[in-house]
Amino acid sequence: MSSFLRLLPSVPDPGITGIIDILVVAFLVYQALMVVRGTRAGHILIGILIMVSLYAVATGLRLEALRSLLSFIVPYLGLAVIVLFQSEIRRTLARLGRKRWFGTGEFHAPEVVSEILLAVEQLSEHKTGGLIVLERDIGLRTFIESGVPLDAIISRDLVVTIFTPGLPLHDGAVIVQRERLAAAACFLPLTTNPAVSSQFGTRHRAAIGITEETDCLSLVVSEETGRISVASFGELHSGLTLKEVATLINLHFETPQQGMETIEESTADIPLQEAGPTVRPGERTR
Repeated sequence: MSSFLRLLPSVPDPGITGIIDILVVAFLVYQALMVVRGTRAGHILIGILIMVSLYAVATGLRLEALRSLLSFIVPYLGLAVIVLFQSEIRRTLARLGRKRWFGTGEFHAPEVVSEILLAVEQLSEHKTGGLIVLERDIGLRTFIESGVPLDAIISRDLVVTIFTPGLPLHDGAVIVQRERLAAAACFLPLTTNPAVSSQFGTRHRAAIGITEETDCLSLVVSEETGRISVASFGELHSGLTLKEVATLINLHFETPQQGMETIEESTADIPLQEAGPTVRPGERTR
């Protein structure tokens, strides 16, 4: 203890600038850990840290054989990090870009929310699978170009017709951009989060995947159960009523409650089990 106390005077005073520097570095490290938490990238990061630790131990203990072997690998870890973590790096930069620094920027939910909810209600009643993506601040042009451009006025009949089984545009996502239906049959990235239940099919994984890379909101209707789900920021809320969907839309876009004036509760709106904030592993969906 006395030896430790003798070392304290030798520690330099960081000052205000040093404290700010330490806090910023700690914040960045924390954000980096949050990005890889619960993903396969977390295991890759642990493996890289183990290799670096082994190299440091081999150097300190003068284990020349081990140090020589690791010396051929460690210098390339920087390039490996960029290649292996490219999706996480892209997602982090997108999150930084979509933050409203200094309180600037306003988002508005589409004024056609009622038409979208009516379409979701009808799809749920007939157990017709559907995936509707609502653009927020980050543009979805890349994904719009992967589908069939429409640039149409949004209506319940149009959305229901698009997702009718057997028609050319039913397989894929519909993207709503501003107040227009921008495109249909769009391809979306699938989530690679191992925490997502394997019972969820391509449609739900695509709904989660697009919200991991952008700040959009995804509405999903299961074709097996008719269950309505909403995905945002990489999380899926399943078994929702139409009123709960409308609430989540308005919370996501930070707008007053709207879009439910013409919609009444129906039997199709009642969730098969109690709504929850996370994905439920027992549900088989597509």
